[in-house]
Amino acid sequence: MHITGPTTFDEVLEHFRRDHSVALDHEVNTNQDADSALRLADATFGTWSKIRLSRDDVRSVLLPWHLGCGGGRELVPRTGLTVGQAADLLRADDAGFRAANPVCTAKVDRFRTTPFTSIFLTTRPIPHDHYADLPTDDGLVHLDGLHRLLAWELSGRLSPRAELPARIAGDLTPLAATANGGTSGTPTSDSAPNVTTGGPRI
Repeated sequence: MHITGPTTFDEVLEHFRRDHSVALDHEVNTNQDADSALRLADATFGTWSKIRLSRDDVRSVLLPWHLGCGGGRELVPRTGLTVGQAADLLRADDAGFRAANPVCTAKVDRFRTTPFTSIFLTTRPIPHDHYADLPTDDGLVHLDGLHRLLAWELSGRLSPRAELPARIAGDLTPLAATANGGTSGTPTSDSAPNVTTGGPRI
């Protein structure tokens, strides 16, 4: 994870709405739900940062409860799955998930070849029913971008390097300290090669 610096909630909302219109005409448009989740995250955490994610970072993002866009098969249980775990489930039974959850899998297919756009995360679950049974350890927790994350992982487009842009709400210090061998303070390139600060802004 590459931390590029702080940002504001106004910038987060502007960036989100540019790429994810609540009026977009497609089946089961959940962009209004995502807009509400962003506002709840801002009210809960109050601080936002810009980061870049590697493939390993993306696979570790914790997804909340997801019923498959109204389909017949639960994709993510209430206790959550990481992007990596959910992608592995889809790989293991592609035909079964397509038959049970046609809208959900169509969304994943739609994003397989689209340009990367920002993902929105938090460092802990937000106070919302869909997140109520998730573990509360510090980590990368999904707010918006589930279908895109799964699509890009399944299509093999994610890089081992930190290249996928994201906005994240919450205190990054615990994450940086964990990646820094459990010590506090700002990580450096020598002590925490997978978490860096500075560099080009997203």
